[in-house]
Amino acid sequence: RMLPPGGILVFLTGQAEVHALCRRLRRAFPHTRRRPPEREDREDSVEEMRKFKKSRTRARRAAAAAAAALPQISLDSYSVLPAGEGDEDREAEMDEEEEEALGSDLDLDLGDDGEDGGEQPDASLPLHVLPLYSLLAPEKQAQVFQPPPEGTRLCVVATNVAETSLTIPGIKYVVDCGKVKKRHYDRVTGVSSFRVTWVSQASADQRAGRAGRTEPGHCYRLYSSAVFGDFEQFPPPEISRRPVEDLILQMKALNIEKVINFPFPMPPSVEALVAAEELLIALGALQAPQKTESMKQLQRSRLSCPITALGRTMATFPVAPRYAKMLALSRQHGCLPYAITIVAAMTVRELFEELDRPAASENELAGLKAKRARVAQMKRIWAGQGASLKLGDIMVLLGAVGACEYSGCSPQFCEANGLRYKAMVEIRRLRGQLTTAVNTVCPEAGLFVDPKMQPPSESQVTYLRQIVAAGLGDHLARRVQSEDLLDDAWKNAYKTPLLDDPVFIHPSSVLFRELPEFVVYQEIVETTKMYMKGVSAVEVQWIPVLLPSYCQFDKPLEEPPPTYCPEKGRVLCHRASVFYRVGWPLPAVQVDFPEGIDCYKHFARVLLEGQVFPKLASYRGCLLSSPSTMLKTWARLQPRTESLLRALVAEQALCREALLAAWRKSPKYLLAEYCQWLPQAMHADVEKAWPP
Repeated sequence: RMLPPGGILVFLTGQAEVHALCRRLRRAFPHTRRRPPEREDREDSVEEMRKFKKSRTRARRAAAAAAAALPQISLDSYSVLPAGEGDEDREAEMDEEEEEALGSDLDLDLGDDGEDGGEQPDASLPLHVLPLYSLLAPEKQAQVFQPPPEGTRLCVVATNVAETSLTIPGIKYVVDCGKVKKRHYDRVTGVSSFRVTWVSQASADQRAGRAGRTEPGHCYRLYSSAVFGDFEQFPPPEISRRPVEDLILQMKALNIEKVINFPFPMPPSVEALVAAEELLIALGALQAPQKTESMKQLQRSRLSCPITALGRTMATFPVAPRYAKMLALSRQHGCLPYAITIVAAMTVRELFEELDRPAASENELAGLKAKRARVAQMKRIWAGQGASLKLGDIMVLLGAVGACEYSGCSPQFCEANGLRYKAMVEIRRLRGQLTTAVNTVCPEAGLFVDPKMQPPSESQVTYLRQIVAAGLGDHLARRVQSEDLLDDAWKNAYKTPLLDDPVFIHPSSVLFRELPEFVVYQEIVETTKMYMKGVSAVEVQWIPVLLPSYCQFDKPLEEPPPTYCPEKGRVLCHRASVFYRVGWPLPAVQVDFPEGIDCYKHFARVLLEGQVFPKLASYRGCLLSSPSTMLKTWARLQPRTESLLRALVAEQALCREALLAAWRKSPKYLLAEYCQWLPQAMHADVEKAWPP
């Protein structure tokens, strides 16, 4: 009130706090604009009517309170049973949970109860109050660079985005709360949460430096010098606070296999490197160490696994490895344009506007409520029904981007449907970048960014669900069954392999009321509870097929018997399995026969039967022994079975491709062993036609 003219910059921790303080400052130091006389009279009459309604409402409340002060109680009106006993209304529970997660209007007040709190408005000291944070619309961010109205003092309430990213002209005073809100990522569980912590000394000095950039200024720190002395000197580097699997994949693509020996300026922790390599191995980007290796060899190969062909393809895409895996799998069935759109939308954070912020007025509160209802309705429309609804929040992203592009990606469409225009423009650019990268890897695809892209068909939606599940396999969750409920805290909850606490589908998800048995999620955010965001449903029979690295398989089943797959050139069998760490039982599915002596025996059987190469089928009736002899326990008693088995094992020929590779090296490979199964008179004919 007594300081010379000059702008004020206030540093707070988050978006909600910024809006709450802006509202209180506007009430305490209002800025009244001059109005035309007729408009002033009209607004005065409206204000008088509003005051009359408020006074009438207060009178009604006072009468109701007086009536309730001494209630008339009749014991005969009470039931013997406790009220509400046995009421399991799921809708009411979900509404309460939704209100708790999204925050009620009172919760968003952050201590501001709507009254002046004993402070009278002072219109003689008007403030031009403006918010500033990263998710604010660009046109509203630009307002801080405009000169304030005449006779007012500029006051910018900002997060740490104003710390180093920009310089606001005219700022003479800085008010620093000394706190910052940052996203913390758990390297083991993958849970991310926002935590408010003290800033570092370097950050505090940066904030103080915002005062007086063009003239002398002053910084008011809301903490003592003793507290400042306990601050860290510098904030921890970002590489120590984020996943590093994308960094590891790029280094492997540059043939830097021993990542742990790389001279990082600030090396990430060994735990982060191990977690990143385990994820890349599960995604198929790195070769897994052989299980037959000794403990010393396993320790030696730790953090030095070589990259695979799939990993090199994934490294060409400028997105996280999980999303790169989705792109690498989406070439078939015309899913590439949809996969590119989904990956771009999942990479760009905060697609929708933050509508849970405090309102500055009753009109703004009503507008926010109407917009929330509009966004919820549009999400249900974009999600659709049937198979598309099972794609869940991923389908919402795809539908939102498609609808926005179809309308020309206009700011008006984004504003009407609760989308951030800046995010939609960034998604469009990333789609173009990913399309170029895919065309470089696969020129025959001939992709382009289609603004009139049609929605995917039902079969394409099913394939997209499988693609998303394959990329987010480590983010699988299962709904807690009624017989497994530990207590009421686990009701409607999900269990994940890496967390002991219950997790829930976020109320903003379109699957919040569906509760599929198995889901994959994009991330877990911890607030009052741990909530899954970006949720998509998964069929239980897909898990062993799409995520074999996360499953522990039993021995092959005898019934149904193993069969040969001409498309794969391998022997397939049915195996039951459980999901790792948590032991969820999974149904038996048809998978590749596991490597081992039994696999060679079954491959030898189908080879002799002529299933692998049809030319050999003509000799089946002349075989000296039945091909099923290879599977008998007494097969070693016959020299022909033992010699054929040894020849296959020597070249590791347990599939058609391996057998063809052996014949390219030695055309006479397996000829002598096969002739032992035929009469002597047929050897000459077989030798002429070899290899088959």
